[in-house]
Amino acid sequence: MTEPARGGAAPTTGILPAALPPTTRPSTALLTDKYELTMLQAALANGTAHRHCVFEVFTRRLPAGRRYGVLAGTGRVLESLPQFRFEDAELTFLEETGVVDSRTIDFLSGYRFTGSIMGYAEGETFFPGSPVLQVEGTFAEAVLLETLILSILNYDSAIASAASRMTSAALGRPCLEMGARRAHEQAAVAAARAAVVAGFAGTSNLEAGYRYGLTTIGTAAHAFTLLHDDELSAFQAQVAALGAGTTLLVDTYDVHQGVIHAVQAGGTGLGAVRLDSGDLGGLAVEVRHQLDELGATGTKITVTSDLDEYAIASLAAVPVDSYGIGTSLVTGSGAPTCGMVYKLVARADSSGVLQPVAKTSPGKPSQGGRKSAARRLGPDGRAIEEVLVSGDDETVARWSPETDDLRPLLVPLVIDGAVDSRWVGPHGVESAARAHQASRAELPRGARRLSAGDPAIPTVQVTLR
Repeated sequence: MTEPARGGAAPTTGILPAALPPTTRPSTALLTDKYELTMLQAALANGTAHRHCVFEVFTRRLPAGRRYGVLAGTGRVLESLPQFRFEDAELTFLEETGVVDSRTIDFLSGYRFTGSIMGYAEGETFFPGSPVLQVEGTFAEAVLLETLILSILNYDSAIASAASRMTSAALGRPCLEMGARRAHEQAAVAAARAAVVAGFAGTSNLEAGYRYGLTTIGTAAHAFTLLHDDELSAFQAQVAALGAGTTLLVDTYDVHQGVIHAVQAGGTGLGAVRLDSGDLGGLAVEVRHQLDELGATGTKITVTSDLDEYAIASLAAVPVDSYGIGTSLVTGSGAPTCGMVYKLVARADSSGVLQPVAKTSPGKPSQGGRKSAARRLGPDGRAIEEVLVSGDDETVARWSPETDDLRPLLVPLVIDGAVDSRWVGPHGVESAARAHQASRAELPRGARRLSAGDPAIPTVQVTLR
């Protein structure tokens, strides 16, 4: 028998049930907006659902002040595609809540994407209008993927775009991703992956390391030092457990004394010390001088504490060896989305002929028709133009550059429903990181400036006749 509730609260009548355990949902089919399914219902009803269509993902503009974007998340889209299935649980939910009618539910029960996807290689830089992804199939198959694709590409590309600015500002010094505690738990995994695509050397997130083969980093927080009776014993315990190559956090109390304790505990072969507060630039200079005086000339200095690309750039002349970056990275450093949209650009008419279609709304226009794309390079090998190719659909689909100064940008990702496995998993991340390094290196030198400016290269249109 339960005791009467106190303070005027309603009495309980028995033991409260335990909270339901979290549900593991392998299906990605409901990671979408309702109107995708209601459009499908209407299209099935009037016979247009099976018209052949081409959808295109692009952004109309870059975030204010940005000179280029970085495509990331393509591999995650491809990994999610086979899981885009409406199983019994999803279908029951749709039926019981009346989202769509029985005819649509019957269609969804057998849904499989059997179309094709072309796109920029993950890690590639992009500009306004760049057709970073093209989804081709029936309207019924392709329209359902809009929200899933945009939610992945918009977030991951925002993180990669910020990360690229950070690794560029770091001038070759390693950047380490530490943002898991500042993001949704699944977004943190995506952010770590996107950061590595854009050149980060490792992540503190173990799930990201597990899924994508990323290097994981991390040693100890201030709590470990505070746990012990004094700083020296904390450092000694850490070195005993993790070895002299570990990184000791020296700013829990007094930095100067912390460095002395660090060298006492780890010897002159100590791996690194970390600074997480205060005037990082001034402290790094003092700590470097102190370490050298103590004979720890090979001990590195890593800095953390709310760093962004501007803070990293300000430390360029300071003896810092690596940067740990969290909040600013996982929030896109002021640009948490890329503004990518998913637009229908071509569809078969009633006679089956593919026709270009376009939105003409003020401020939100789209360009009809399938596109191809290439980057024009100057004599020095640096990019000078983003070239978008349009025209007759079959001609554009067959187009390839005829001159050596044009580098084609679209690659096959999915063919007749089959995902190209080169773009997924750990290998996909490695390939994307290499692609980004090469793509960024060919941009004009001014593209890496952090000051506000126009896109690094203009986008030009070429119409095939």
